[in-house]
Amino acid sequence: MFIENAYSGKTSPLRYVLAIIIIAFVYIFSTIPFSLALVAEAGQEKILEMSQAEIFSSLGLNTTLFYMLLPFAIAFFAILFIVKFIHHQKIKSLVTTRPSFDWRRVAFSFSLVSFFALLSFGLDLYFFPEKYEWNFVLDKFLILFLIAVLMIPLQTTAEELLFRGYFMQGLGVAFGNRLAPLLTTSISFGLLHIMNPEIEKLGYEIIIIYIATGLFLGIITLMDEGLELAIGFHAANNLIIALLVTSNWTAFQTHSIYRDVSDPNLATYIILPLLMYIIFGYIFKRKYKWGSWKSHLTGPLNSK
Repeated sequence: MFIENAYSGKTSPLRYVLAIIIIAFVYIFSTIPFSLALVAEAGQEKILEMSQAEIFSSLGLNTTLFYMLLPFAIAFFAILFIVKFIHHQKIKSLVTTRPSFDWRRVAFSFSLVSFFALLSFGLDLYFFPEKYEWNFVLDKFLILFLIAVLMIPLQTTAEELLFRGYFMQGLGVAFGNRLAPLLTTSISFGLLHIMNPEIEKLGYEIIIIYIATGLFLGIITLMDEGLELAIGFHAANNLIIALLVTSNWTAFQTHSIYRDVSDPNLATYIILPLLMYIIFGYIFKRKYKWGSWKSHLTGPLNSK
């Protein structure tokens, strides 16, 4: 099963400690170009007093997005390096239990999320057009499109490899079961977003949906015995956000087609995603004929 794939490599605690140090160093090091660009543009003293909006405007939305995604893109390759050369584990075993990576699963999940996101946005735009303003500028959007298509899948896949792959398997080995790594990775994934600007706008209660998202992605990973569905889901979600509609208070501020100018409602941002996760989970269950939920999600690991 998926977590047991970790046993195909070396799982000593020291290797995990070394890996976490490497990932942290790579991430911090890869933020240096962003810091240098800000210093060159605004000066070192002014940076400490700048709001997020001022940071975005000082370098431009497309340039800032590129620098924001760069650490994740580099971390993507760092994770692959760690798995192969520190744990001596095959990359495929970090991702799936299937004989090969299933691109059809990725495409189905990506298409499903994209369809529902576009449908819900279209309905909202039709019934509440005052919530949105046209934001499309061709040359800026084309640059955004290039950055988003090339780098957002690396960003989202890096997060899936790290949380639902590397940490899920490593914590599974440490705890000897499936429930502990599922809950631990879901909570840590949610808390990772605690510095997002959405927190300032909506309050710490919005963390609930980040944790729920991590839990949903963890569940479909364990039930499907691989990361393919989670990878497709995460990539579609972030691409739609970046390209279709953003606002001036979200983590992604881009030259999207539309801009949401409404006052956000906390309940909407929690209830609607939860309903979508239930629908997606049901569709995945029927399509891939999932069963034995208890053993997949809470059972002990099989012996090596």
